[in-house]
Amino acid sequence: MNNNAIKQSGAYLEIVSFHLGDQEFCIDIMAIREIRGWAPVTPMPHTPPYVLGLINLRGAVIPVIDMACRLGMKMTEPSERSAIIVTDIAGKLVGLLVEQVSDMMTIKSEALQAAPEIIPEAQRAFCRGIVALEKSMVCFLNLDTVIADELAQAA
Repeated sequence: MNNNAIKQSGAYLEIVSFHLGDQEFCIDIMAIREIRGWAPVTPMPHTPPYVLGLINLRGAVIPVIDMACRLGMKMTEPSERSAIIVTDIAGKLVGLLVEQVSDMMTIKSEALQAAPEIIPEAQRAFCRGIVALEKSMVCFLNLDTVIADELAQAA
């Protein structure tokens, strides 16, 4: 979805922000099923390094992805502040391990700006845009692209 489509879809976006390393990212609240504390996962053989394993969520077995590792950063060391954001994308449940959930906020859609052209296209595909806040800038992640491999395997 491009920046213009987001701006035309409504005046406001509800987002949840979270930390990975020293950076802040956010996702659309409509993609979130629930946010839960860190719980150990069951590792699966022959999966990419960013797929930590599986958890049982009330009878549904879902994969958990280390978002930092998926985005090319150092793997997350789970702690008591870590969270698993359970997302529902295209009818598939996927857990996203993040260092900590920061905030839930409503922003004007005009606050979402396109990712700079200098960023390589493959990496830019992960980013729906940049949210410019008063004191920081937050990358609005495109979950469809970030977890496309998992969605394709689950199909």
